Amino acid sequence: MVELDPATFDQTVRGGPVLVDFWAPWCRPCRAIEPILERLGDRVAVARVNIDEHPGIASRYDVLSIPTVMLFDAGEPRGKVVGVRPLSYFESWLAEVLPAGELDGLAAQGESDA
Repeated sequence: MVELDPATFDQTVRGGPVLVDFWAPWCRPCRAIEPILERLGDRVAVARVNIDEHPGIASRYDVLSIPTVMLFDAGEPRGKVVGVRPLSYFESWLAEVLPAGELDGLAAQGESDA
C-alpha cells in the first residue's frame, strides 16, 4: 500500500480509480481494515494518508473520523466509507460507485476468488 503525502496525493488520485485510506498509527480500527484493503488492492489501486503527518489533506476532504476510506476517480471523490466494515461491504460499495468499465473488472476478479 502506497503512503501518500502532499507531494504525491494529487498525482495519485488524478488517474484511474484509487481507494485512499485516511488512517493513523494509533488507530486500532485502522489496523483492523488493513487486511481488507490489501485484498481489495488486487482489484483497485489502494493508497493511504497518515492524518497525523498530513492533516491538511484530511481536512481538504472533511475527514473527521478514522478510518475513512474514499474512492477517487479522475481526481474527484466518488464516495466514502467511515469505520470498519467487512470485505463484502467494501465489495458491494465499490460495485455501486465504480464506473461501469471498472465494475466489470471487479466482478470478473470476484468470480475468480470464489
